[in-house]
Amino acid sequence: MKKIVAINCSPRATWNTATLVREAARGAEEQGAEVEIIDLYKLEKFTGCVSCFGCKLPDNLGKCICKDGLAPVLEAIRNADGLIIGSPNYLGDVTTGFRALFERLIFQSLTYKTEVRSYNQKQIPVLMIMTSNASEDFYAQIGYDEMLKRYQGTLSTFVGPTKILISSDTLQVKDYSRYNWTMFNPEHKKKRHETVFLEDKKKAFALGERMVRGS
Repeated sequence: MKKIVAINCSPRATWNTATLVREAARGAEEQGAEVEIIDLYKLEKFTGCVSCFGCKLPDNLGKCICKDGLAPVLEAIRNADGLIIGSPNYLGDVTTGFRALFERLIFQSLTYKTEVRSYNQKQIPVLMIMTSNASEDFYAQIGYDEMLKRYQGTLSTFVGPTKILISSDTLQVKDYSRYNWTMFNPEHKKKRHETVFLEDKKKAFALGERMVRGS
């Protein structure tokens, strides 16, 4: 049975990112995979890479030695057959939690050697999900597309072949009347959530299925 790790890197455990991560996880489960779902912001305290270089010493090559809330997550990924990871777009990038995990996940595999770039010999498929308030039409204009390409390239090199799912122009809150956000049309946001976001959920489900099927 294949093991899939699905990680919600949003501080909101039931909103857009979490929903899509869980839909992808459900798709994987439908294909017979064993799925572990992790809400990153519910873990014990953790940090990004602390530059101790313990993962470069002979006894721990390719393994982060920092013992905090991310330690079991990194171990779960090491033993997984696939990784689903999602983040909302915060100020043009991923969340701090995603970035901390990304640093720890990637740096442990980096060899600093010209002959072999990565200590990770087990490549697994990755699905990276990003949700954003901005419309996807603006991604090229504001650099989000290049940002995602960088994450995709690094994950593909050090973890495994990575697919990207974007869910844009998302519903941020249930009740927009509580806020004086003049740049948004609440009715448009709600209608899109009831239509386009449902299609995004189907896409996430299908990508979760495909991860397990290997196609």
